[in-house]
Amino acid sequence: MARLTKAQREWRPGMPKKRRSTKVMFASTVLVLEGFVAFFATLAVFGLRRDEFPPAVILSVGIGLSLVLVLTCAVLSKPWGVALGWILQLVLIFTGFIEPMMFVVGILFAVAWWYGIRTGIRIDREAAQRDREQAAWEAEHPAAGNEGTAQTP
Repeated sequence: MARLTKAQREWRPGMPKKRRSTKVMFASTVLVLEGFVAFFATLAVFGLRRDEFPPAVILSVGIGLSLVLVLTCAVLSKPWGVALGWILQLVLIFTGFIEPMMFVVGILFAVAWWYGIRTGIRIDREAAQRDREQAAWEAEHPAAGNEGTAQTP
């Protein structure tokens, strides 16, 4: 039998579903796209500069960077996850020293990362406020939630 996750072990019937973080979804999207771009940039550097750098180094560093970008999605909900994402943004920008077009690509992705984090935090804050207001309203109007389920004789 497969192991249950913590959320599955703690779930009980009638429990509300925990809201997913928009910040994490936006940041994950940017990181996965960066992973693809890093992989294709690795192929471009391999084709254009294999005489300047050893091919094994080009492929291992490029594929490693791609994997780290994608795997960072798993730790974005941790406090240090976003900081790791910022570090990876700088790494992607600095790949421009190997292939100059990566300066442009890296800066554009850093802007997308900044916007995704900033907007995600704002949306998460607004969603939490809506949830608090909804809970307060439901506490004040307990019968209002059961209007459609009550049967009249």
